[in-house]
Amino acid sequence: MTSSIAFGPSGPGLVQLSRRAITRLLRVPALIAPTIIMPAFFIVAFTGSFDGITRVDGYPTDNIVNWVAAFAIVQSASFAGIGAAGAMATDMDSGFLDRLLVSPVRRVLIVAGPLVQTAIRALIPVTVVLLIAALKGASMPGGLLGIVVVYAGAIGAALIMGCVGLAVVLHIGNIRAMAIVQIVAFVFLFPSTGQVPIVVMEGWLQTAARYNPATDLLLLVRQGFLGDVTWANTWPGLLVILGGVAIFGSWARYELGRLRD
Repeated sequence: MTSSIAFGPSGPGLVQLSRRAITRLLRVPALIAPTIIMPAFFIVAFTGSFDGITRVDGYPTDNIVNWVAAFAIVQSASFAGIGAAGAMATDMDSGFLDRLLVSPVRRVLIVAGPLVQTAIRALIPVTVVLLIAALKGASMPGGLLGIVVVYAGAIGAALIMGCVGLAVVLHIGNIRAMAIVQIVAFVFLFPSTGQVPIVVMEGWLQTAARYNPATDLLLLVRQGFLGDVTWANTWPGLLVILGGVAIFGSWARYELGRLRD
């Protein structure tokens, strides 16, 4: 893969870097497997074992698939985002990143290339989880707009986790950083409304879920499963996506510049 880009006078551009990242994904389809297997297992196992929870007062739906599907979708997209960090770690170990750093390519493109692949990569597991949810009886009263916000929220989750992963890997400098990235993804998602709504939580978990940005992201993705898509349920999730990409993308760009220095 390191020889698939020609280093001309102006260096490789975003198209070349993105194409390389996508080609790597096509050549090693096993990279997709983890982004599908765990979320698929979660939605099948959780909906089969905890269906009775929908009878708890305050639960907003009588079909648990409508609630859990959003968590499985965001989870699969986050795993796709982690793949960007893995690709960067591989490039660091192989020395390809060093070649990019001494070429005239704009530094922001080195970060943007894996993120383009991440956004495309997220489409596959999200579609698979949506199909599984449909087979399990999920409804989509939000219609086509509900599906649109599902993909928008999922791609946003992938980009956020991709930026976080890139920043951590570039800061630590080797493949061992992937363990930390996976822990960050776990901490980001599980203290949220992934399994149950805030109204049925108690204690510290309720407080954590209330202030966890993942809760607003899940609200964005989930609204089409529960009813109509509204701006009130959409803008907090969009704000999380924009803020997350801006903050962690800037961190990743800073860490890349630090390597060059």
